[in-house]
Amino acid sequence: MPTNIAIFASGTGSNAENIIKYHANSSKFNFSLIISNKSDAPIHERAKKLAIPSFTFTRDDFQGGENILLLLKQHNIDFIVLAGFLLKIPQILTDAFPQKIINIHPALLPKFGGKGMYGNHVHQAVIDAGENETGITIHYVNSNYDEGNIIFQASCPVLSTDTVQIIAEKVQALEHEHFPKVIDIIWG
Repeated sequence: MPTNIAIFASGTGSNAENIIKYHANSSKFNFSLIISNKSDAPIHERAKKLAIPSFTFTRDDFQGGENILLLLKQHNIDFIVLAGFLLKIPQILTDAFPQKIINIHPALLPKFGGKGMYGNHVHQAVIDAGENETGITIHYVNSNYDEGNIIFQASCPVLSTDTVQIIAEKVQALEHEHFPKVIDIIWG
């Protein structure tokens, strides 16, 4: 029986789609559900094309977590993947899914993590700090932003001529290359 995975996403959903397509011919995983905090997020269009039900919950829903937990149980979800999801996961979910929720962060944690550190904010902070490398961190989710145990990291150089956009492209290439493989390794 395949493992049921829910993906949480707030934006375009390129990582979510990449993960789902990477595992399309696998009998190990069933991507049963996509959850977002934004009703107008492009992830919902991707979900339709992929024939995966998607749901939107408000910030208040996420702070409480009960309705989300109920939906996850109704879909027999085993694991949760955060793929560009920007809200803090409530303790009710981290308690219900201990070491079963993973996130990808666009930097080498513990640097450049925490509340408000996502996307281009992270890349700009890397430039401002004069870092010579950046990358991705895949980690378990706990009740604090970006503080769960690290599962995997991959890095790329930061050149003095790199812009936020160039760094974003380098980091996204690492995300697309490694995130689906790490899911396969830890849950496959």
